[in-house]
Amino acid sequence: MMGNQSIYQCAILTSIHTNAGAIAALQTLRSIDSDVTSTQARVSSGLRIQTAADDAAYWSISTTMKSDNGAMSAISDALGFAAAKVDTAYMGLSAVIDILGDFKAKLVAAKEPGVDKGKIQKELSELKQQVQSVAQSSSFSGQNWLVTDISNIYDYDLNAAPSAASFARSASGSVSVKTMNIHLSDVSLFNSTGGGLLQADARDLETLGGMRNLSPGTTPPTAIDSTPYDGNQGAGWMYPSRSMGVAGSFRLNDFPVGSPLDFNAPGAQISFDIILDKEDTNPHGYTGTMADLDELPGPYYPGYSKTITINKAVIDAYNAALGGIISTNTDFAGVLNSVLNAEGAFVSANAIIQDPPGSGPWVHDKKTMTISTNQIHGDGSYVEIANLSSVAVGTGGLTTGFKYGTRGSGMELSFQQFIVHEDGDNEDGVNINFSFSLNGAPPKSYSFDRTYVNTLFGKDSGKVETAGEMATLLNSLLAPDWPDLIIAANSATTVMMKSDPALDRTWGSGTDINFDQIRVSIEPIPTINFLDIDIAQNPDKLDSYIAYIDIVSERITDGATALGAFQSRIDMQSDFAFELMSIIDKGIGRLVDADMNEESTRLKALQTQEQLGVQALQIANSNSENIMALFR
Repeated sequence: MMGNQSIYQCAILTSIHTNAGAIAALQTLRSIDSDVTSTQARVSSGLRIQTAADDAAYWSISTTMKSDNGAMSAISDALGFAAAKVDTAYMGLSAVIDILGDFKAKLVAAKEPGVDKGKIQKELSELKQQVQSVAQSSSFSGQNWLVTDISNIYDYDLNAAPSAASFARSASGSVSVKTMNIHLSDVSLFNSTGGGLLQADARDLETLGGMRNLSPGTTPPTAIDSTPYDGNQGAGWMYPSRSMGVAGSFRLNDFPVGSPLDFNAPGAQISFDIILDKEDTNPHGYTGTMADLDELPGPYYPGYSKTITINKAVIDAYNAALGGIISTNTDFAGVLNSVLNAEGAFVSANAIIQDPPGSGPWVHDKKTMTISTNQIHGDGSYVEIANLSSVAVGTGGLTTGFKYGTRGSGMELSFQQFIVHEDGDNEDGVNINFSFSLNGAPPKSYSFDRTYVNTLFGKDSGKVETAGEMATLLNSLLAPDWPDLIIAANSATTVMMKSDPALDRTWGSGTDINFDQIRVSIEPIPTINFLDIDIAQNPDKLDSYIAYIDIVSERITDGATALGAFQSRIDMQSDFAFELMSIIDKGIGRLVDADMNEESTRLKALQTQEQLGVQALQIANSNSENIMALFR
């Protein structure tokens, strides 16, 4: 009975159709095998996420960033290429600067009297060829920044030499490659269409439509702000246009040297009327366009008049030591001043002359005096001697006559058309700064550029073509600050500037109209070609050549400085790109890299579990074999 019950229980626990223990062990073993396989894959690849199936979001991010890192690597290579081009150009400019130093030394040596300029020119020709050779050789991988072919080298867009600087991806996912530029107008020595640093600069503004004038020679105009110039107008100094009024005065040239004026005789005297500061419609007496500068509306002030008498009493009051006798023009001027100063006039006798004329030393002019107004009566500037008479003595060189002063608050500009050109360093083009003042008022500063001119006239050429346009340009700048100023074209080649005579009637000293501190952003500029220098053919241009070498040497030095700054930026960008790639690699690693310590530990554990699973399966199978033995 007991034996049958045991068999019955075994039948319940063990099936001859299904080995439940083996199935369970096999399922566990399969799960462990799967985990071992995936863990082994992570260990062997080092990646926690290898496919999109592992983690779609992180896999997408890491794949994109790996691609971006590859692009950054290409950017880094491009920066290296750019650095090589910069180094090549810098080396070339440095060599040219040294050659120009030797070139200038040869030009200075040529100024020595008796030097054979033909032989020196041969040396200069060799140096010019060396400069060309250096420029043409300064090429890297077929790119030469010192010898260029740019249709308009002054165009900000055309003269840019870009270099890839960075790769960027926006929040929306769009990508872009950022560039940085060196402008070849800063470094090109020779350009196919002109404008290189060793070629004539076509942007010469010349007289700026009459705002300035040329003073030829090597010495700048005395006490005038001026700029060295050697261009289409000639060689010399450009100085601002200006006009200054002069008080009414005239010369008295006939003091009787050697024939003293003796006022000791009874009744001896000189008598005359002095008339001061009279007004008139056009005191200059000019005709044509210049008359418009001076014409005043009526009514006119007739002037201040006073009768003057010179006798022994007057002389004694001035200087009793003279004893009533005047022997020199200096003494006579002193006597006249003793009575005229209070009336608003003065006399000077300080003129000098060469004796003998043209070759002798400068000495006091014993015959000449000048009588002038002090301008204390009204707005005029006028002096006149009238009704002159004398008794028992000569007139001492006094004579009837008159002279108006000049009205300095008016001038004509000799207009020449000009173009405000493009400037690679400034997207608004060449910039012109200047100051302006009228009748002694504090000067005010103004500026305009190519954009201003184009906007004002609705053009795109930067050209001021007519005297009328010049008047419009000046009015647009000056009129708001100087409401009494009239500016108008009074001919095709002249622009009139004057204070309104209906509001300002002042004449003589103290009236003025001045441009000053004229500064053009690109000046001084070279206006000849380096290769055209020839001291044998043009020995009179030595000073101009030396000044030219100074100008181009400074511009080339500025170009080398620009290259140095560009190289520094390339180095900084290269360092940044390297650090950025490293950071991106770290970021990708944090997203998808496996923790090798964790994965190796897990692998060992899974391998142990796998061994146990195999043993469990063996045990389960051995139980089935025991049951099978009952049927043998």
